[in-house]
Amino acid sequence: MRTDAASVSLGVTLWRQTWPMAIGVLALLGFQLVDSAFIARLGTSPLAAQSFTFPLSFLIIGVQVGLGIAIAALISRALGAGERARSRRLGSLVLIVGTLVIAGLALALWWAQAAIFLRLGAAPDALALIRSYWGPQLVAAWLGAVLYFGYSLFRAHGNTRLPGTLMVVTSLANLALDPLLIFGLGPWDGLGLPGAAWATVMAFGLGLTVLGRRLAGTNWLAVSGLAGELCRSARPFLGIAGPAMIGQLMPPLAAMLAISVVAWLGESQVAAWGLASRLETVSLMVVLAMTMSLPPWLGRCYGAGDWEQVHRLMRLALQVAVLWQLALGVGLALASPWVAGALAGTPDVRDDLSILLRYLPPSYAALGVCMLVVSAGNALGWPLRSMLMSAARLFVCYLPALGLGAWLAGLPGLALGAAIGNLLAGLAAWGLLRRILGSPRRQGVEVQ
Repeated sequence: MRTDAASVSLGVTLWRQTWPMAIGVLALLGFQLVDSAFIARLGTSPLAAQSFTFPLSFLIIGVQVGLGIAIAALISRALGAGERARSRRLGSLVLIVGTLVIAGLALALWWAQAAIFLRLGAAPDALALIRSYWGPQLVAAWLGAVLYFGYSLFRAHGNTRLPGTLMVVTSLANLALDPLLIFGLGPWDGLGLPGAAWATVMAFGLGLTVLGRRLAGTNWLAVSGLAGELCRSARPFLGIAGPAMIGQLMPPLAAMLAISVVAWLGESQVAAWGLASRLETVSLMVVLAMTMSLPPWLGRCYGAGDWEQVHRLMRLALQVAVLWQLALGVGLALASPWVAGALAGTPDVRDDLSILLRYLPPSYAALGVCMLVVSAGNALGWPLRSMLMSAARLFVCYLPALGLGAWLAGLPGLALGAAIGNLLAGLAAWGLLRRILGSPRRQGVEVQ
């Protein structure tokens, strides 16, 4: 009876920690899907142009998420160990360093855009269309990264409600601005494809204004002792952030390779793949929310040495992820013709998207298992294993199966191969988690 009561209490706490982030993630990713749906109304070429930028956008997100993982892990561990002064110094450092790193990356991606997009398979005549969108999109990505670092501070201190609320607010602002800036209103002509990026710039600017005011009212930052803290924390920070960023950078690299395979099939397939990628992130909203809400919680357990709680948390999180993704995935697969019809702007893209949705969404249950294991590993002191798990998922399971499927059977084979790759990755991650948690005393050896 006591165990049942503890499980119920844990489930309630997990729900309270996760639901604000789940709603926020749904809103944030939902507006990205709405962006693509609006752009699809401009035609296949603008949608394909936006789809070519996805891997590079994921690259920026990968760096910011890797930094955010280290932020949440170190600050939550410091709080768990009662080192509040250190947590404030860490908060200031990560905001400064993270902002500068993302700004440098955005400038590099702007400078090298032509060479990158041509290698991804974009036609030379599409580069002008991509260029008009890529500039404001990089500005939006930088603003979004700074906003994300602020969210990481709130999550590390156990506050998931404000990040979730701000995600909803920025998403609603973007949703309102999208049709105005893309299509125009009355006599005023819209901006077309670049309008979607400028709408995101304005929405994220609003979010940063609100977040900055709220952060100023906390006692989570410090202005003194930063140089000494930088020297002290650089090694453990890089020990978490380095493998985490490498792990997070592998999906964009895999996305680049995947879209180059899809580009070989045709422009409508690229457009459909872009929509499917947006829908994938939306359908994984609960898993993504748990990858944000769980690490600070797990980090506190790590700092306190409470491995029994770690076992219970991971067991519950994996059960929720698998059941939710299976139910949602099967529903999307059954409704694929109608979902594709609602999102696609042309019959060719609609038909191709429907094929992708028949195979991919049910496999996200296994993908969710892998994502949770990788996220937990970074919080619990085995980032190297998490990085290797990410590499195995993408380059041993996912890409070979995707490429082989496309070679054998075109787009349907590509979709089935990607689904099989997700399933194999989920099984491998489950096996890794069972081995590691079977010997909890070994888990702190990688990063001290």
